[in-house]
Amino acid sequence: MNSELTEEEMRRALFGTPQPEEQVSTPQVQEPVKEVVLAKPVVAPAAKKKMAKAFTPRLRVTLRVGNEFEGKMIELIHEADTLSSLLAEQEAVKAARKKYKYVEVESVKSM
Repeated sequence: MNSELTEEEMRRALFGTPQPEEQVSTPQVQEPVKEVVLAKPVVAPAAKKKMAKAFTPRLRVTLRVGNEFEGKMIELIHEADTLSSLLAEQEAVKAARKKYKYVEVESVKSM
């Protein structure tokens, strides 16, 4: 066996024979195609079917809020569309702080 192989022979042994490159032929002249316009059929407006709403997880956050320190407190209920009780609590407190100075979280329950 010949131990001295040329570079081309080594390439053929490793990668196989090279595929012949595709020759690019001149583009054929095509006949002009007539334009076809598709019109949508007119459908009478039927009563729309109501889609069933997918279940969205909700949490109910109960807050005690007020504007006086150790004064009158009222109960406020906030509903959040999330599974995270921490996010629901933060969202409720943020919304309550817009109107009230003192906010206490009483409970976070699943609905």
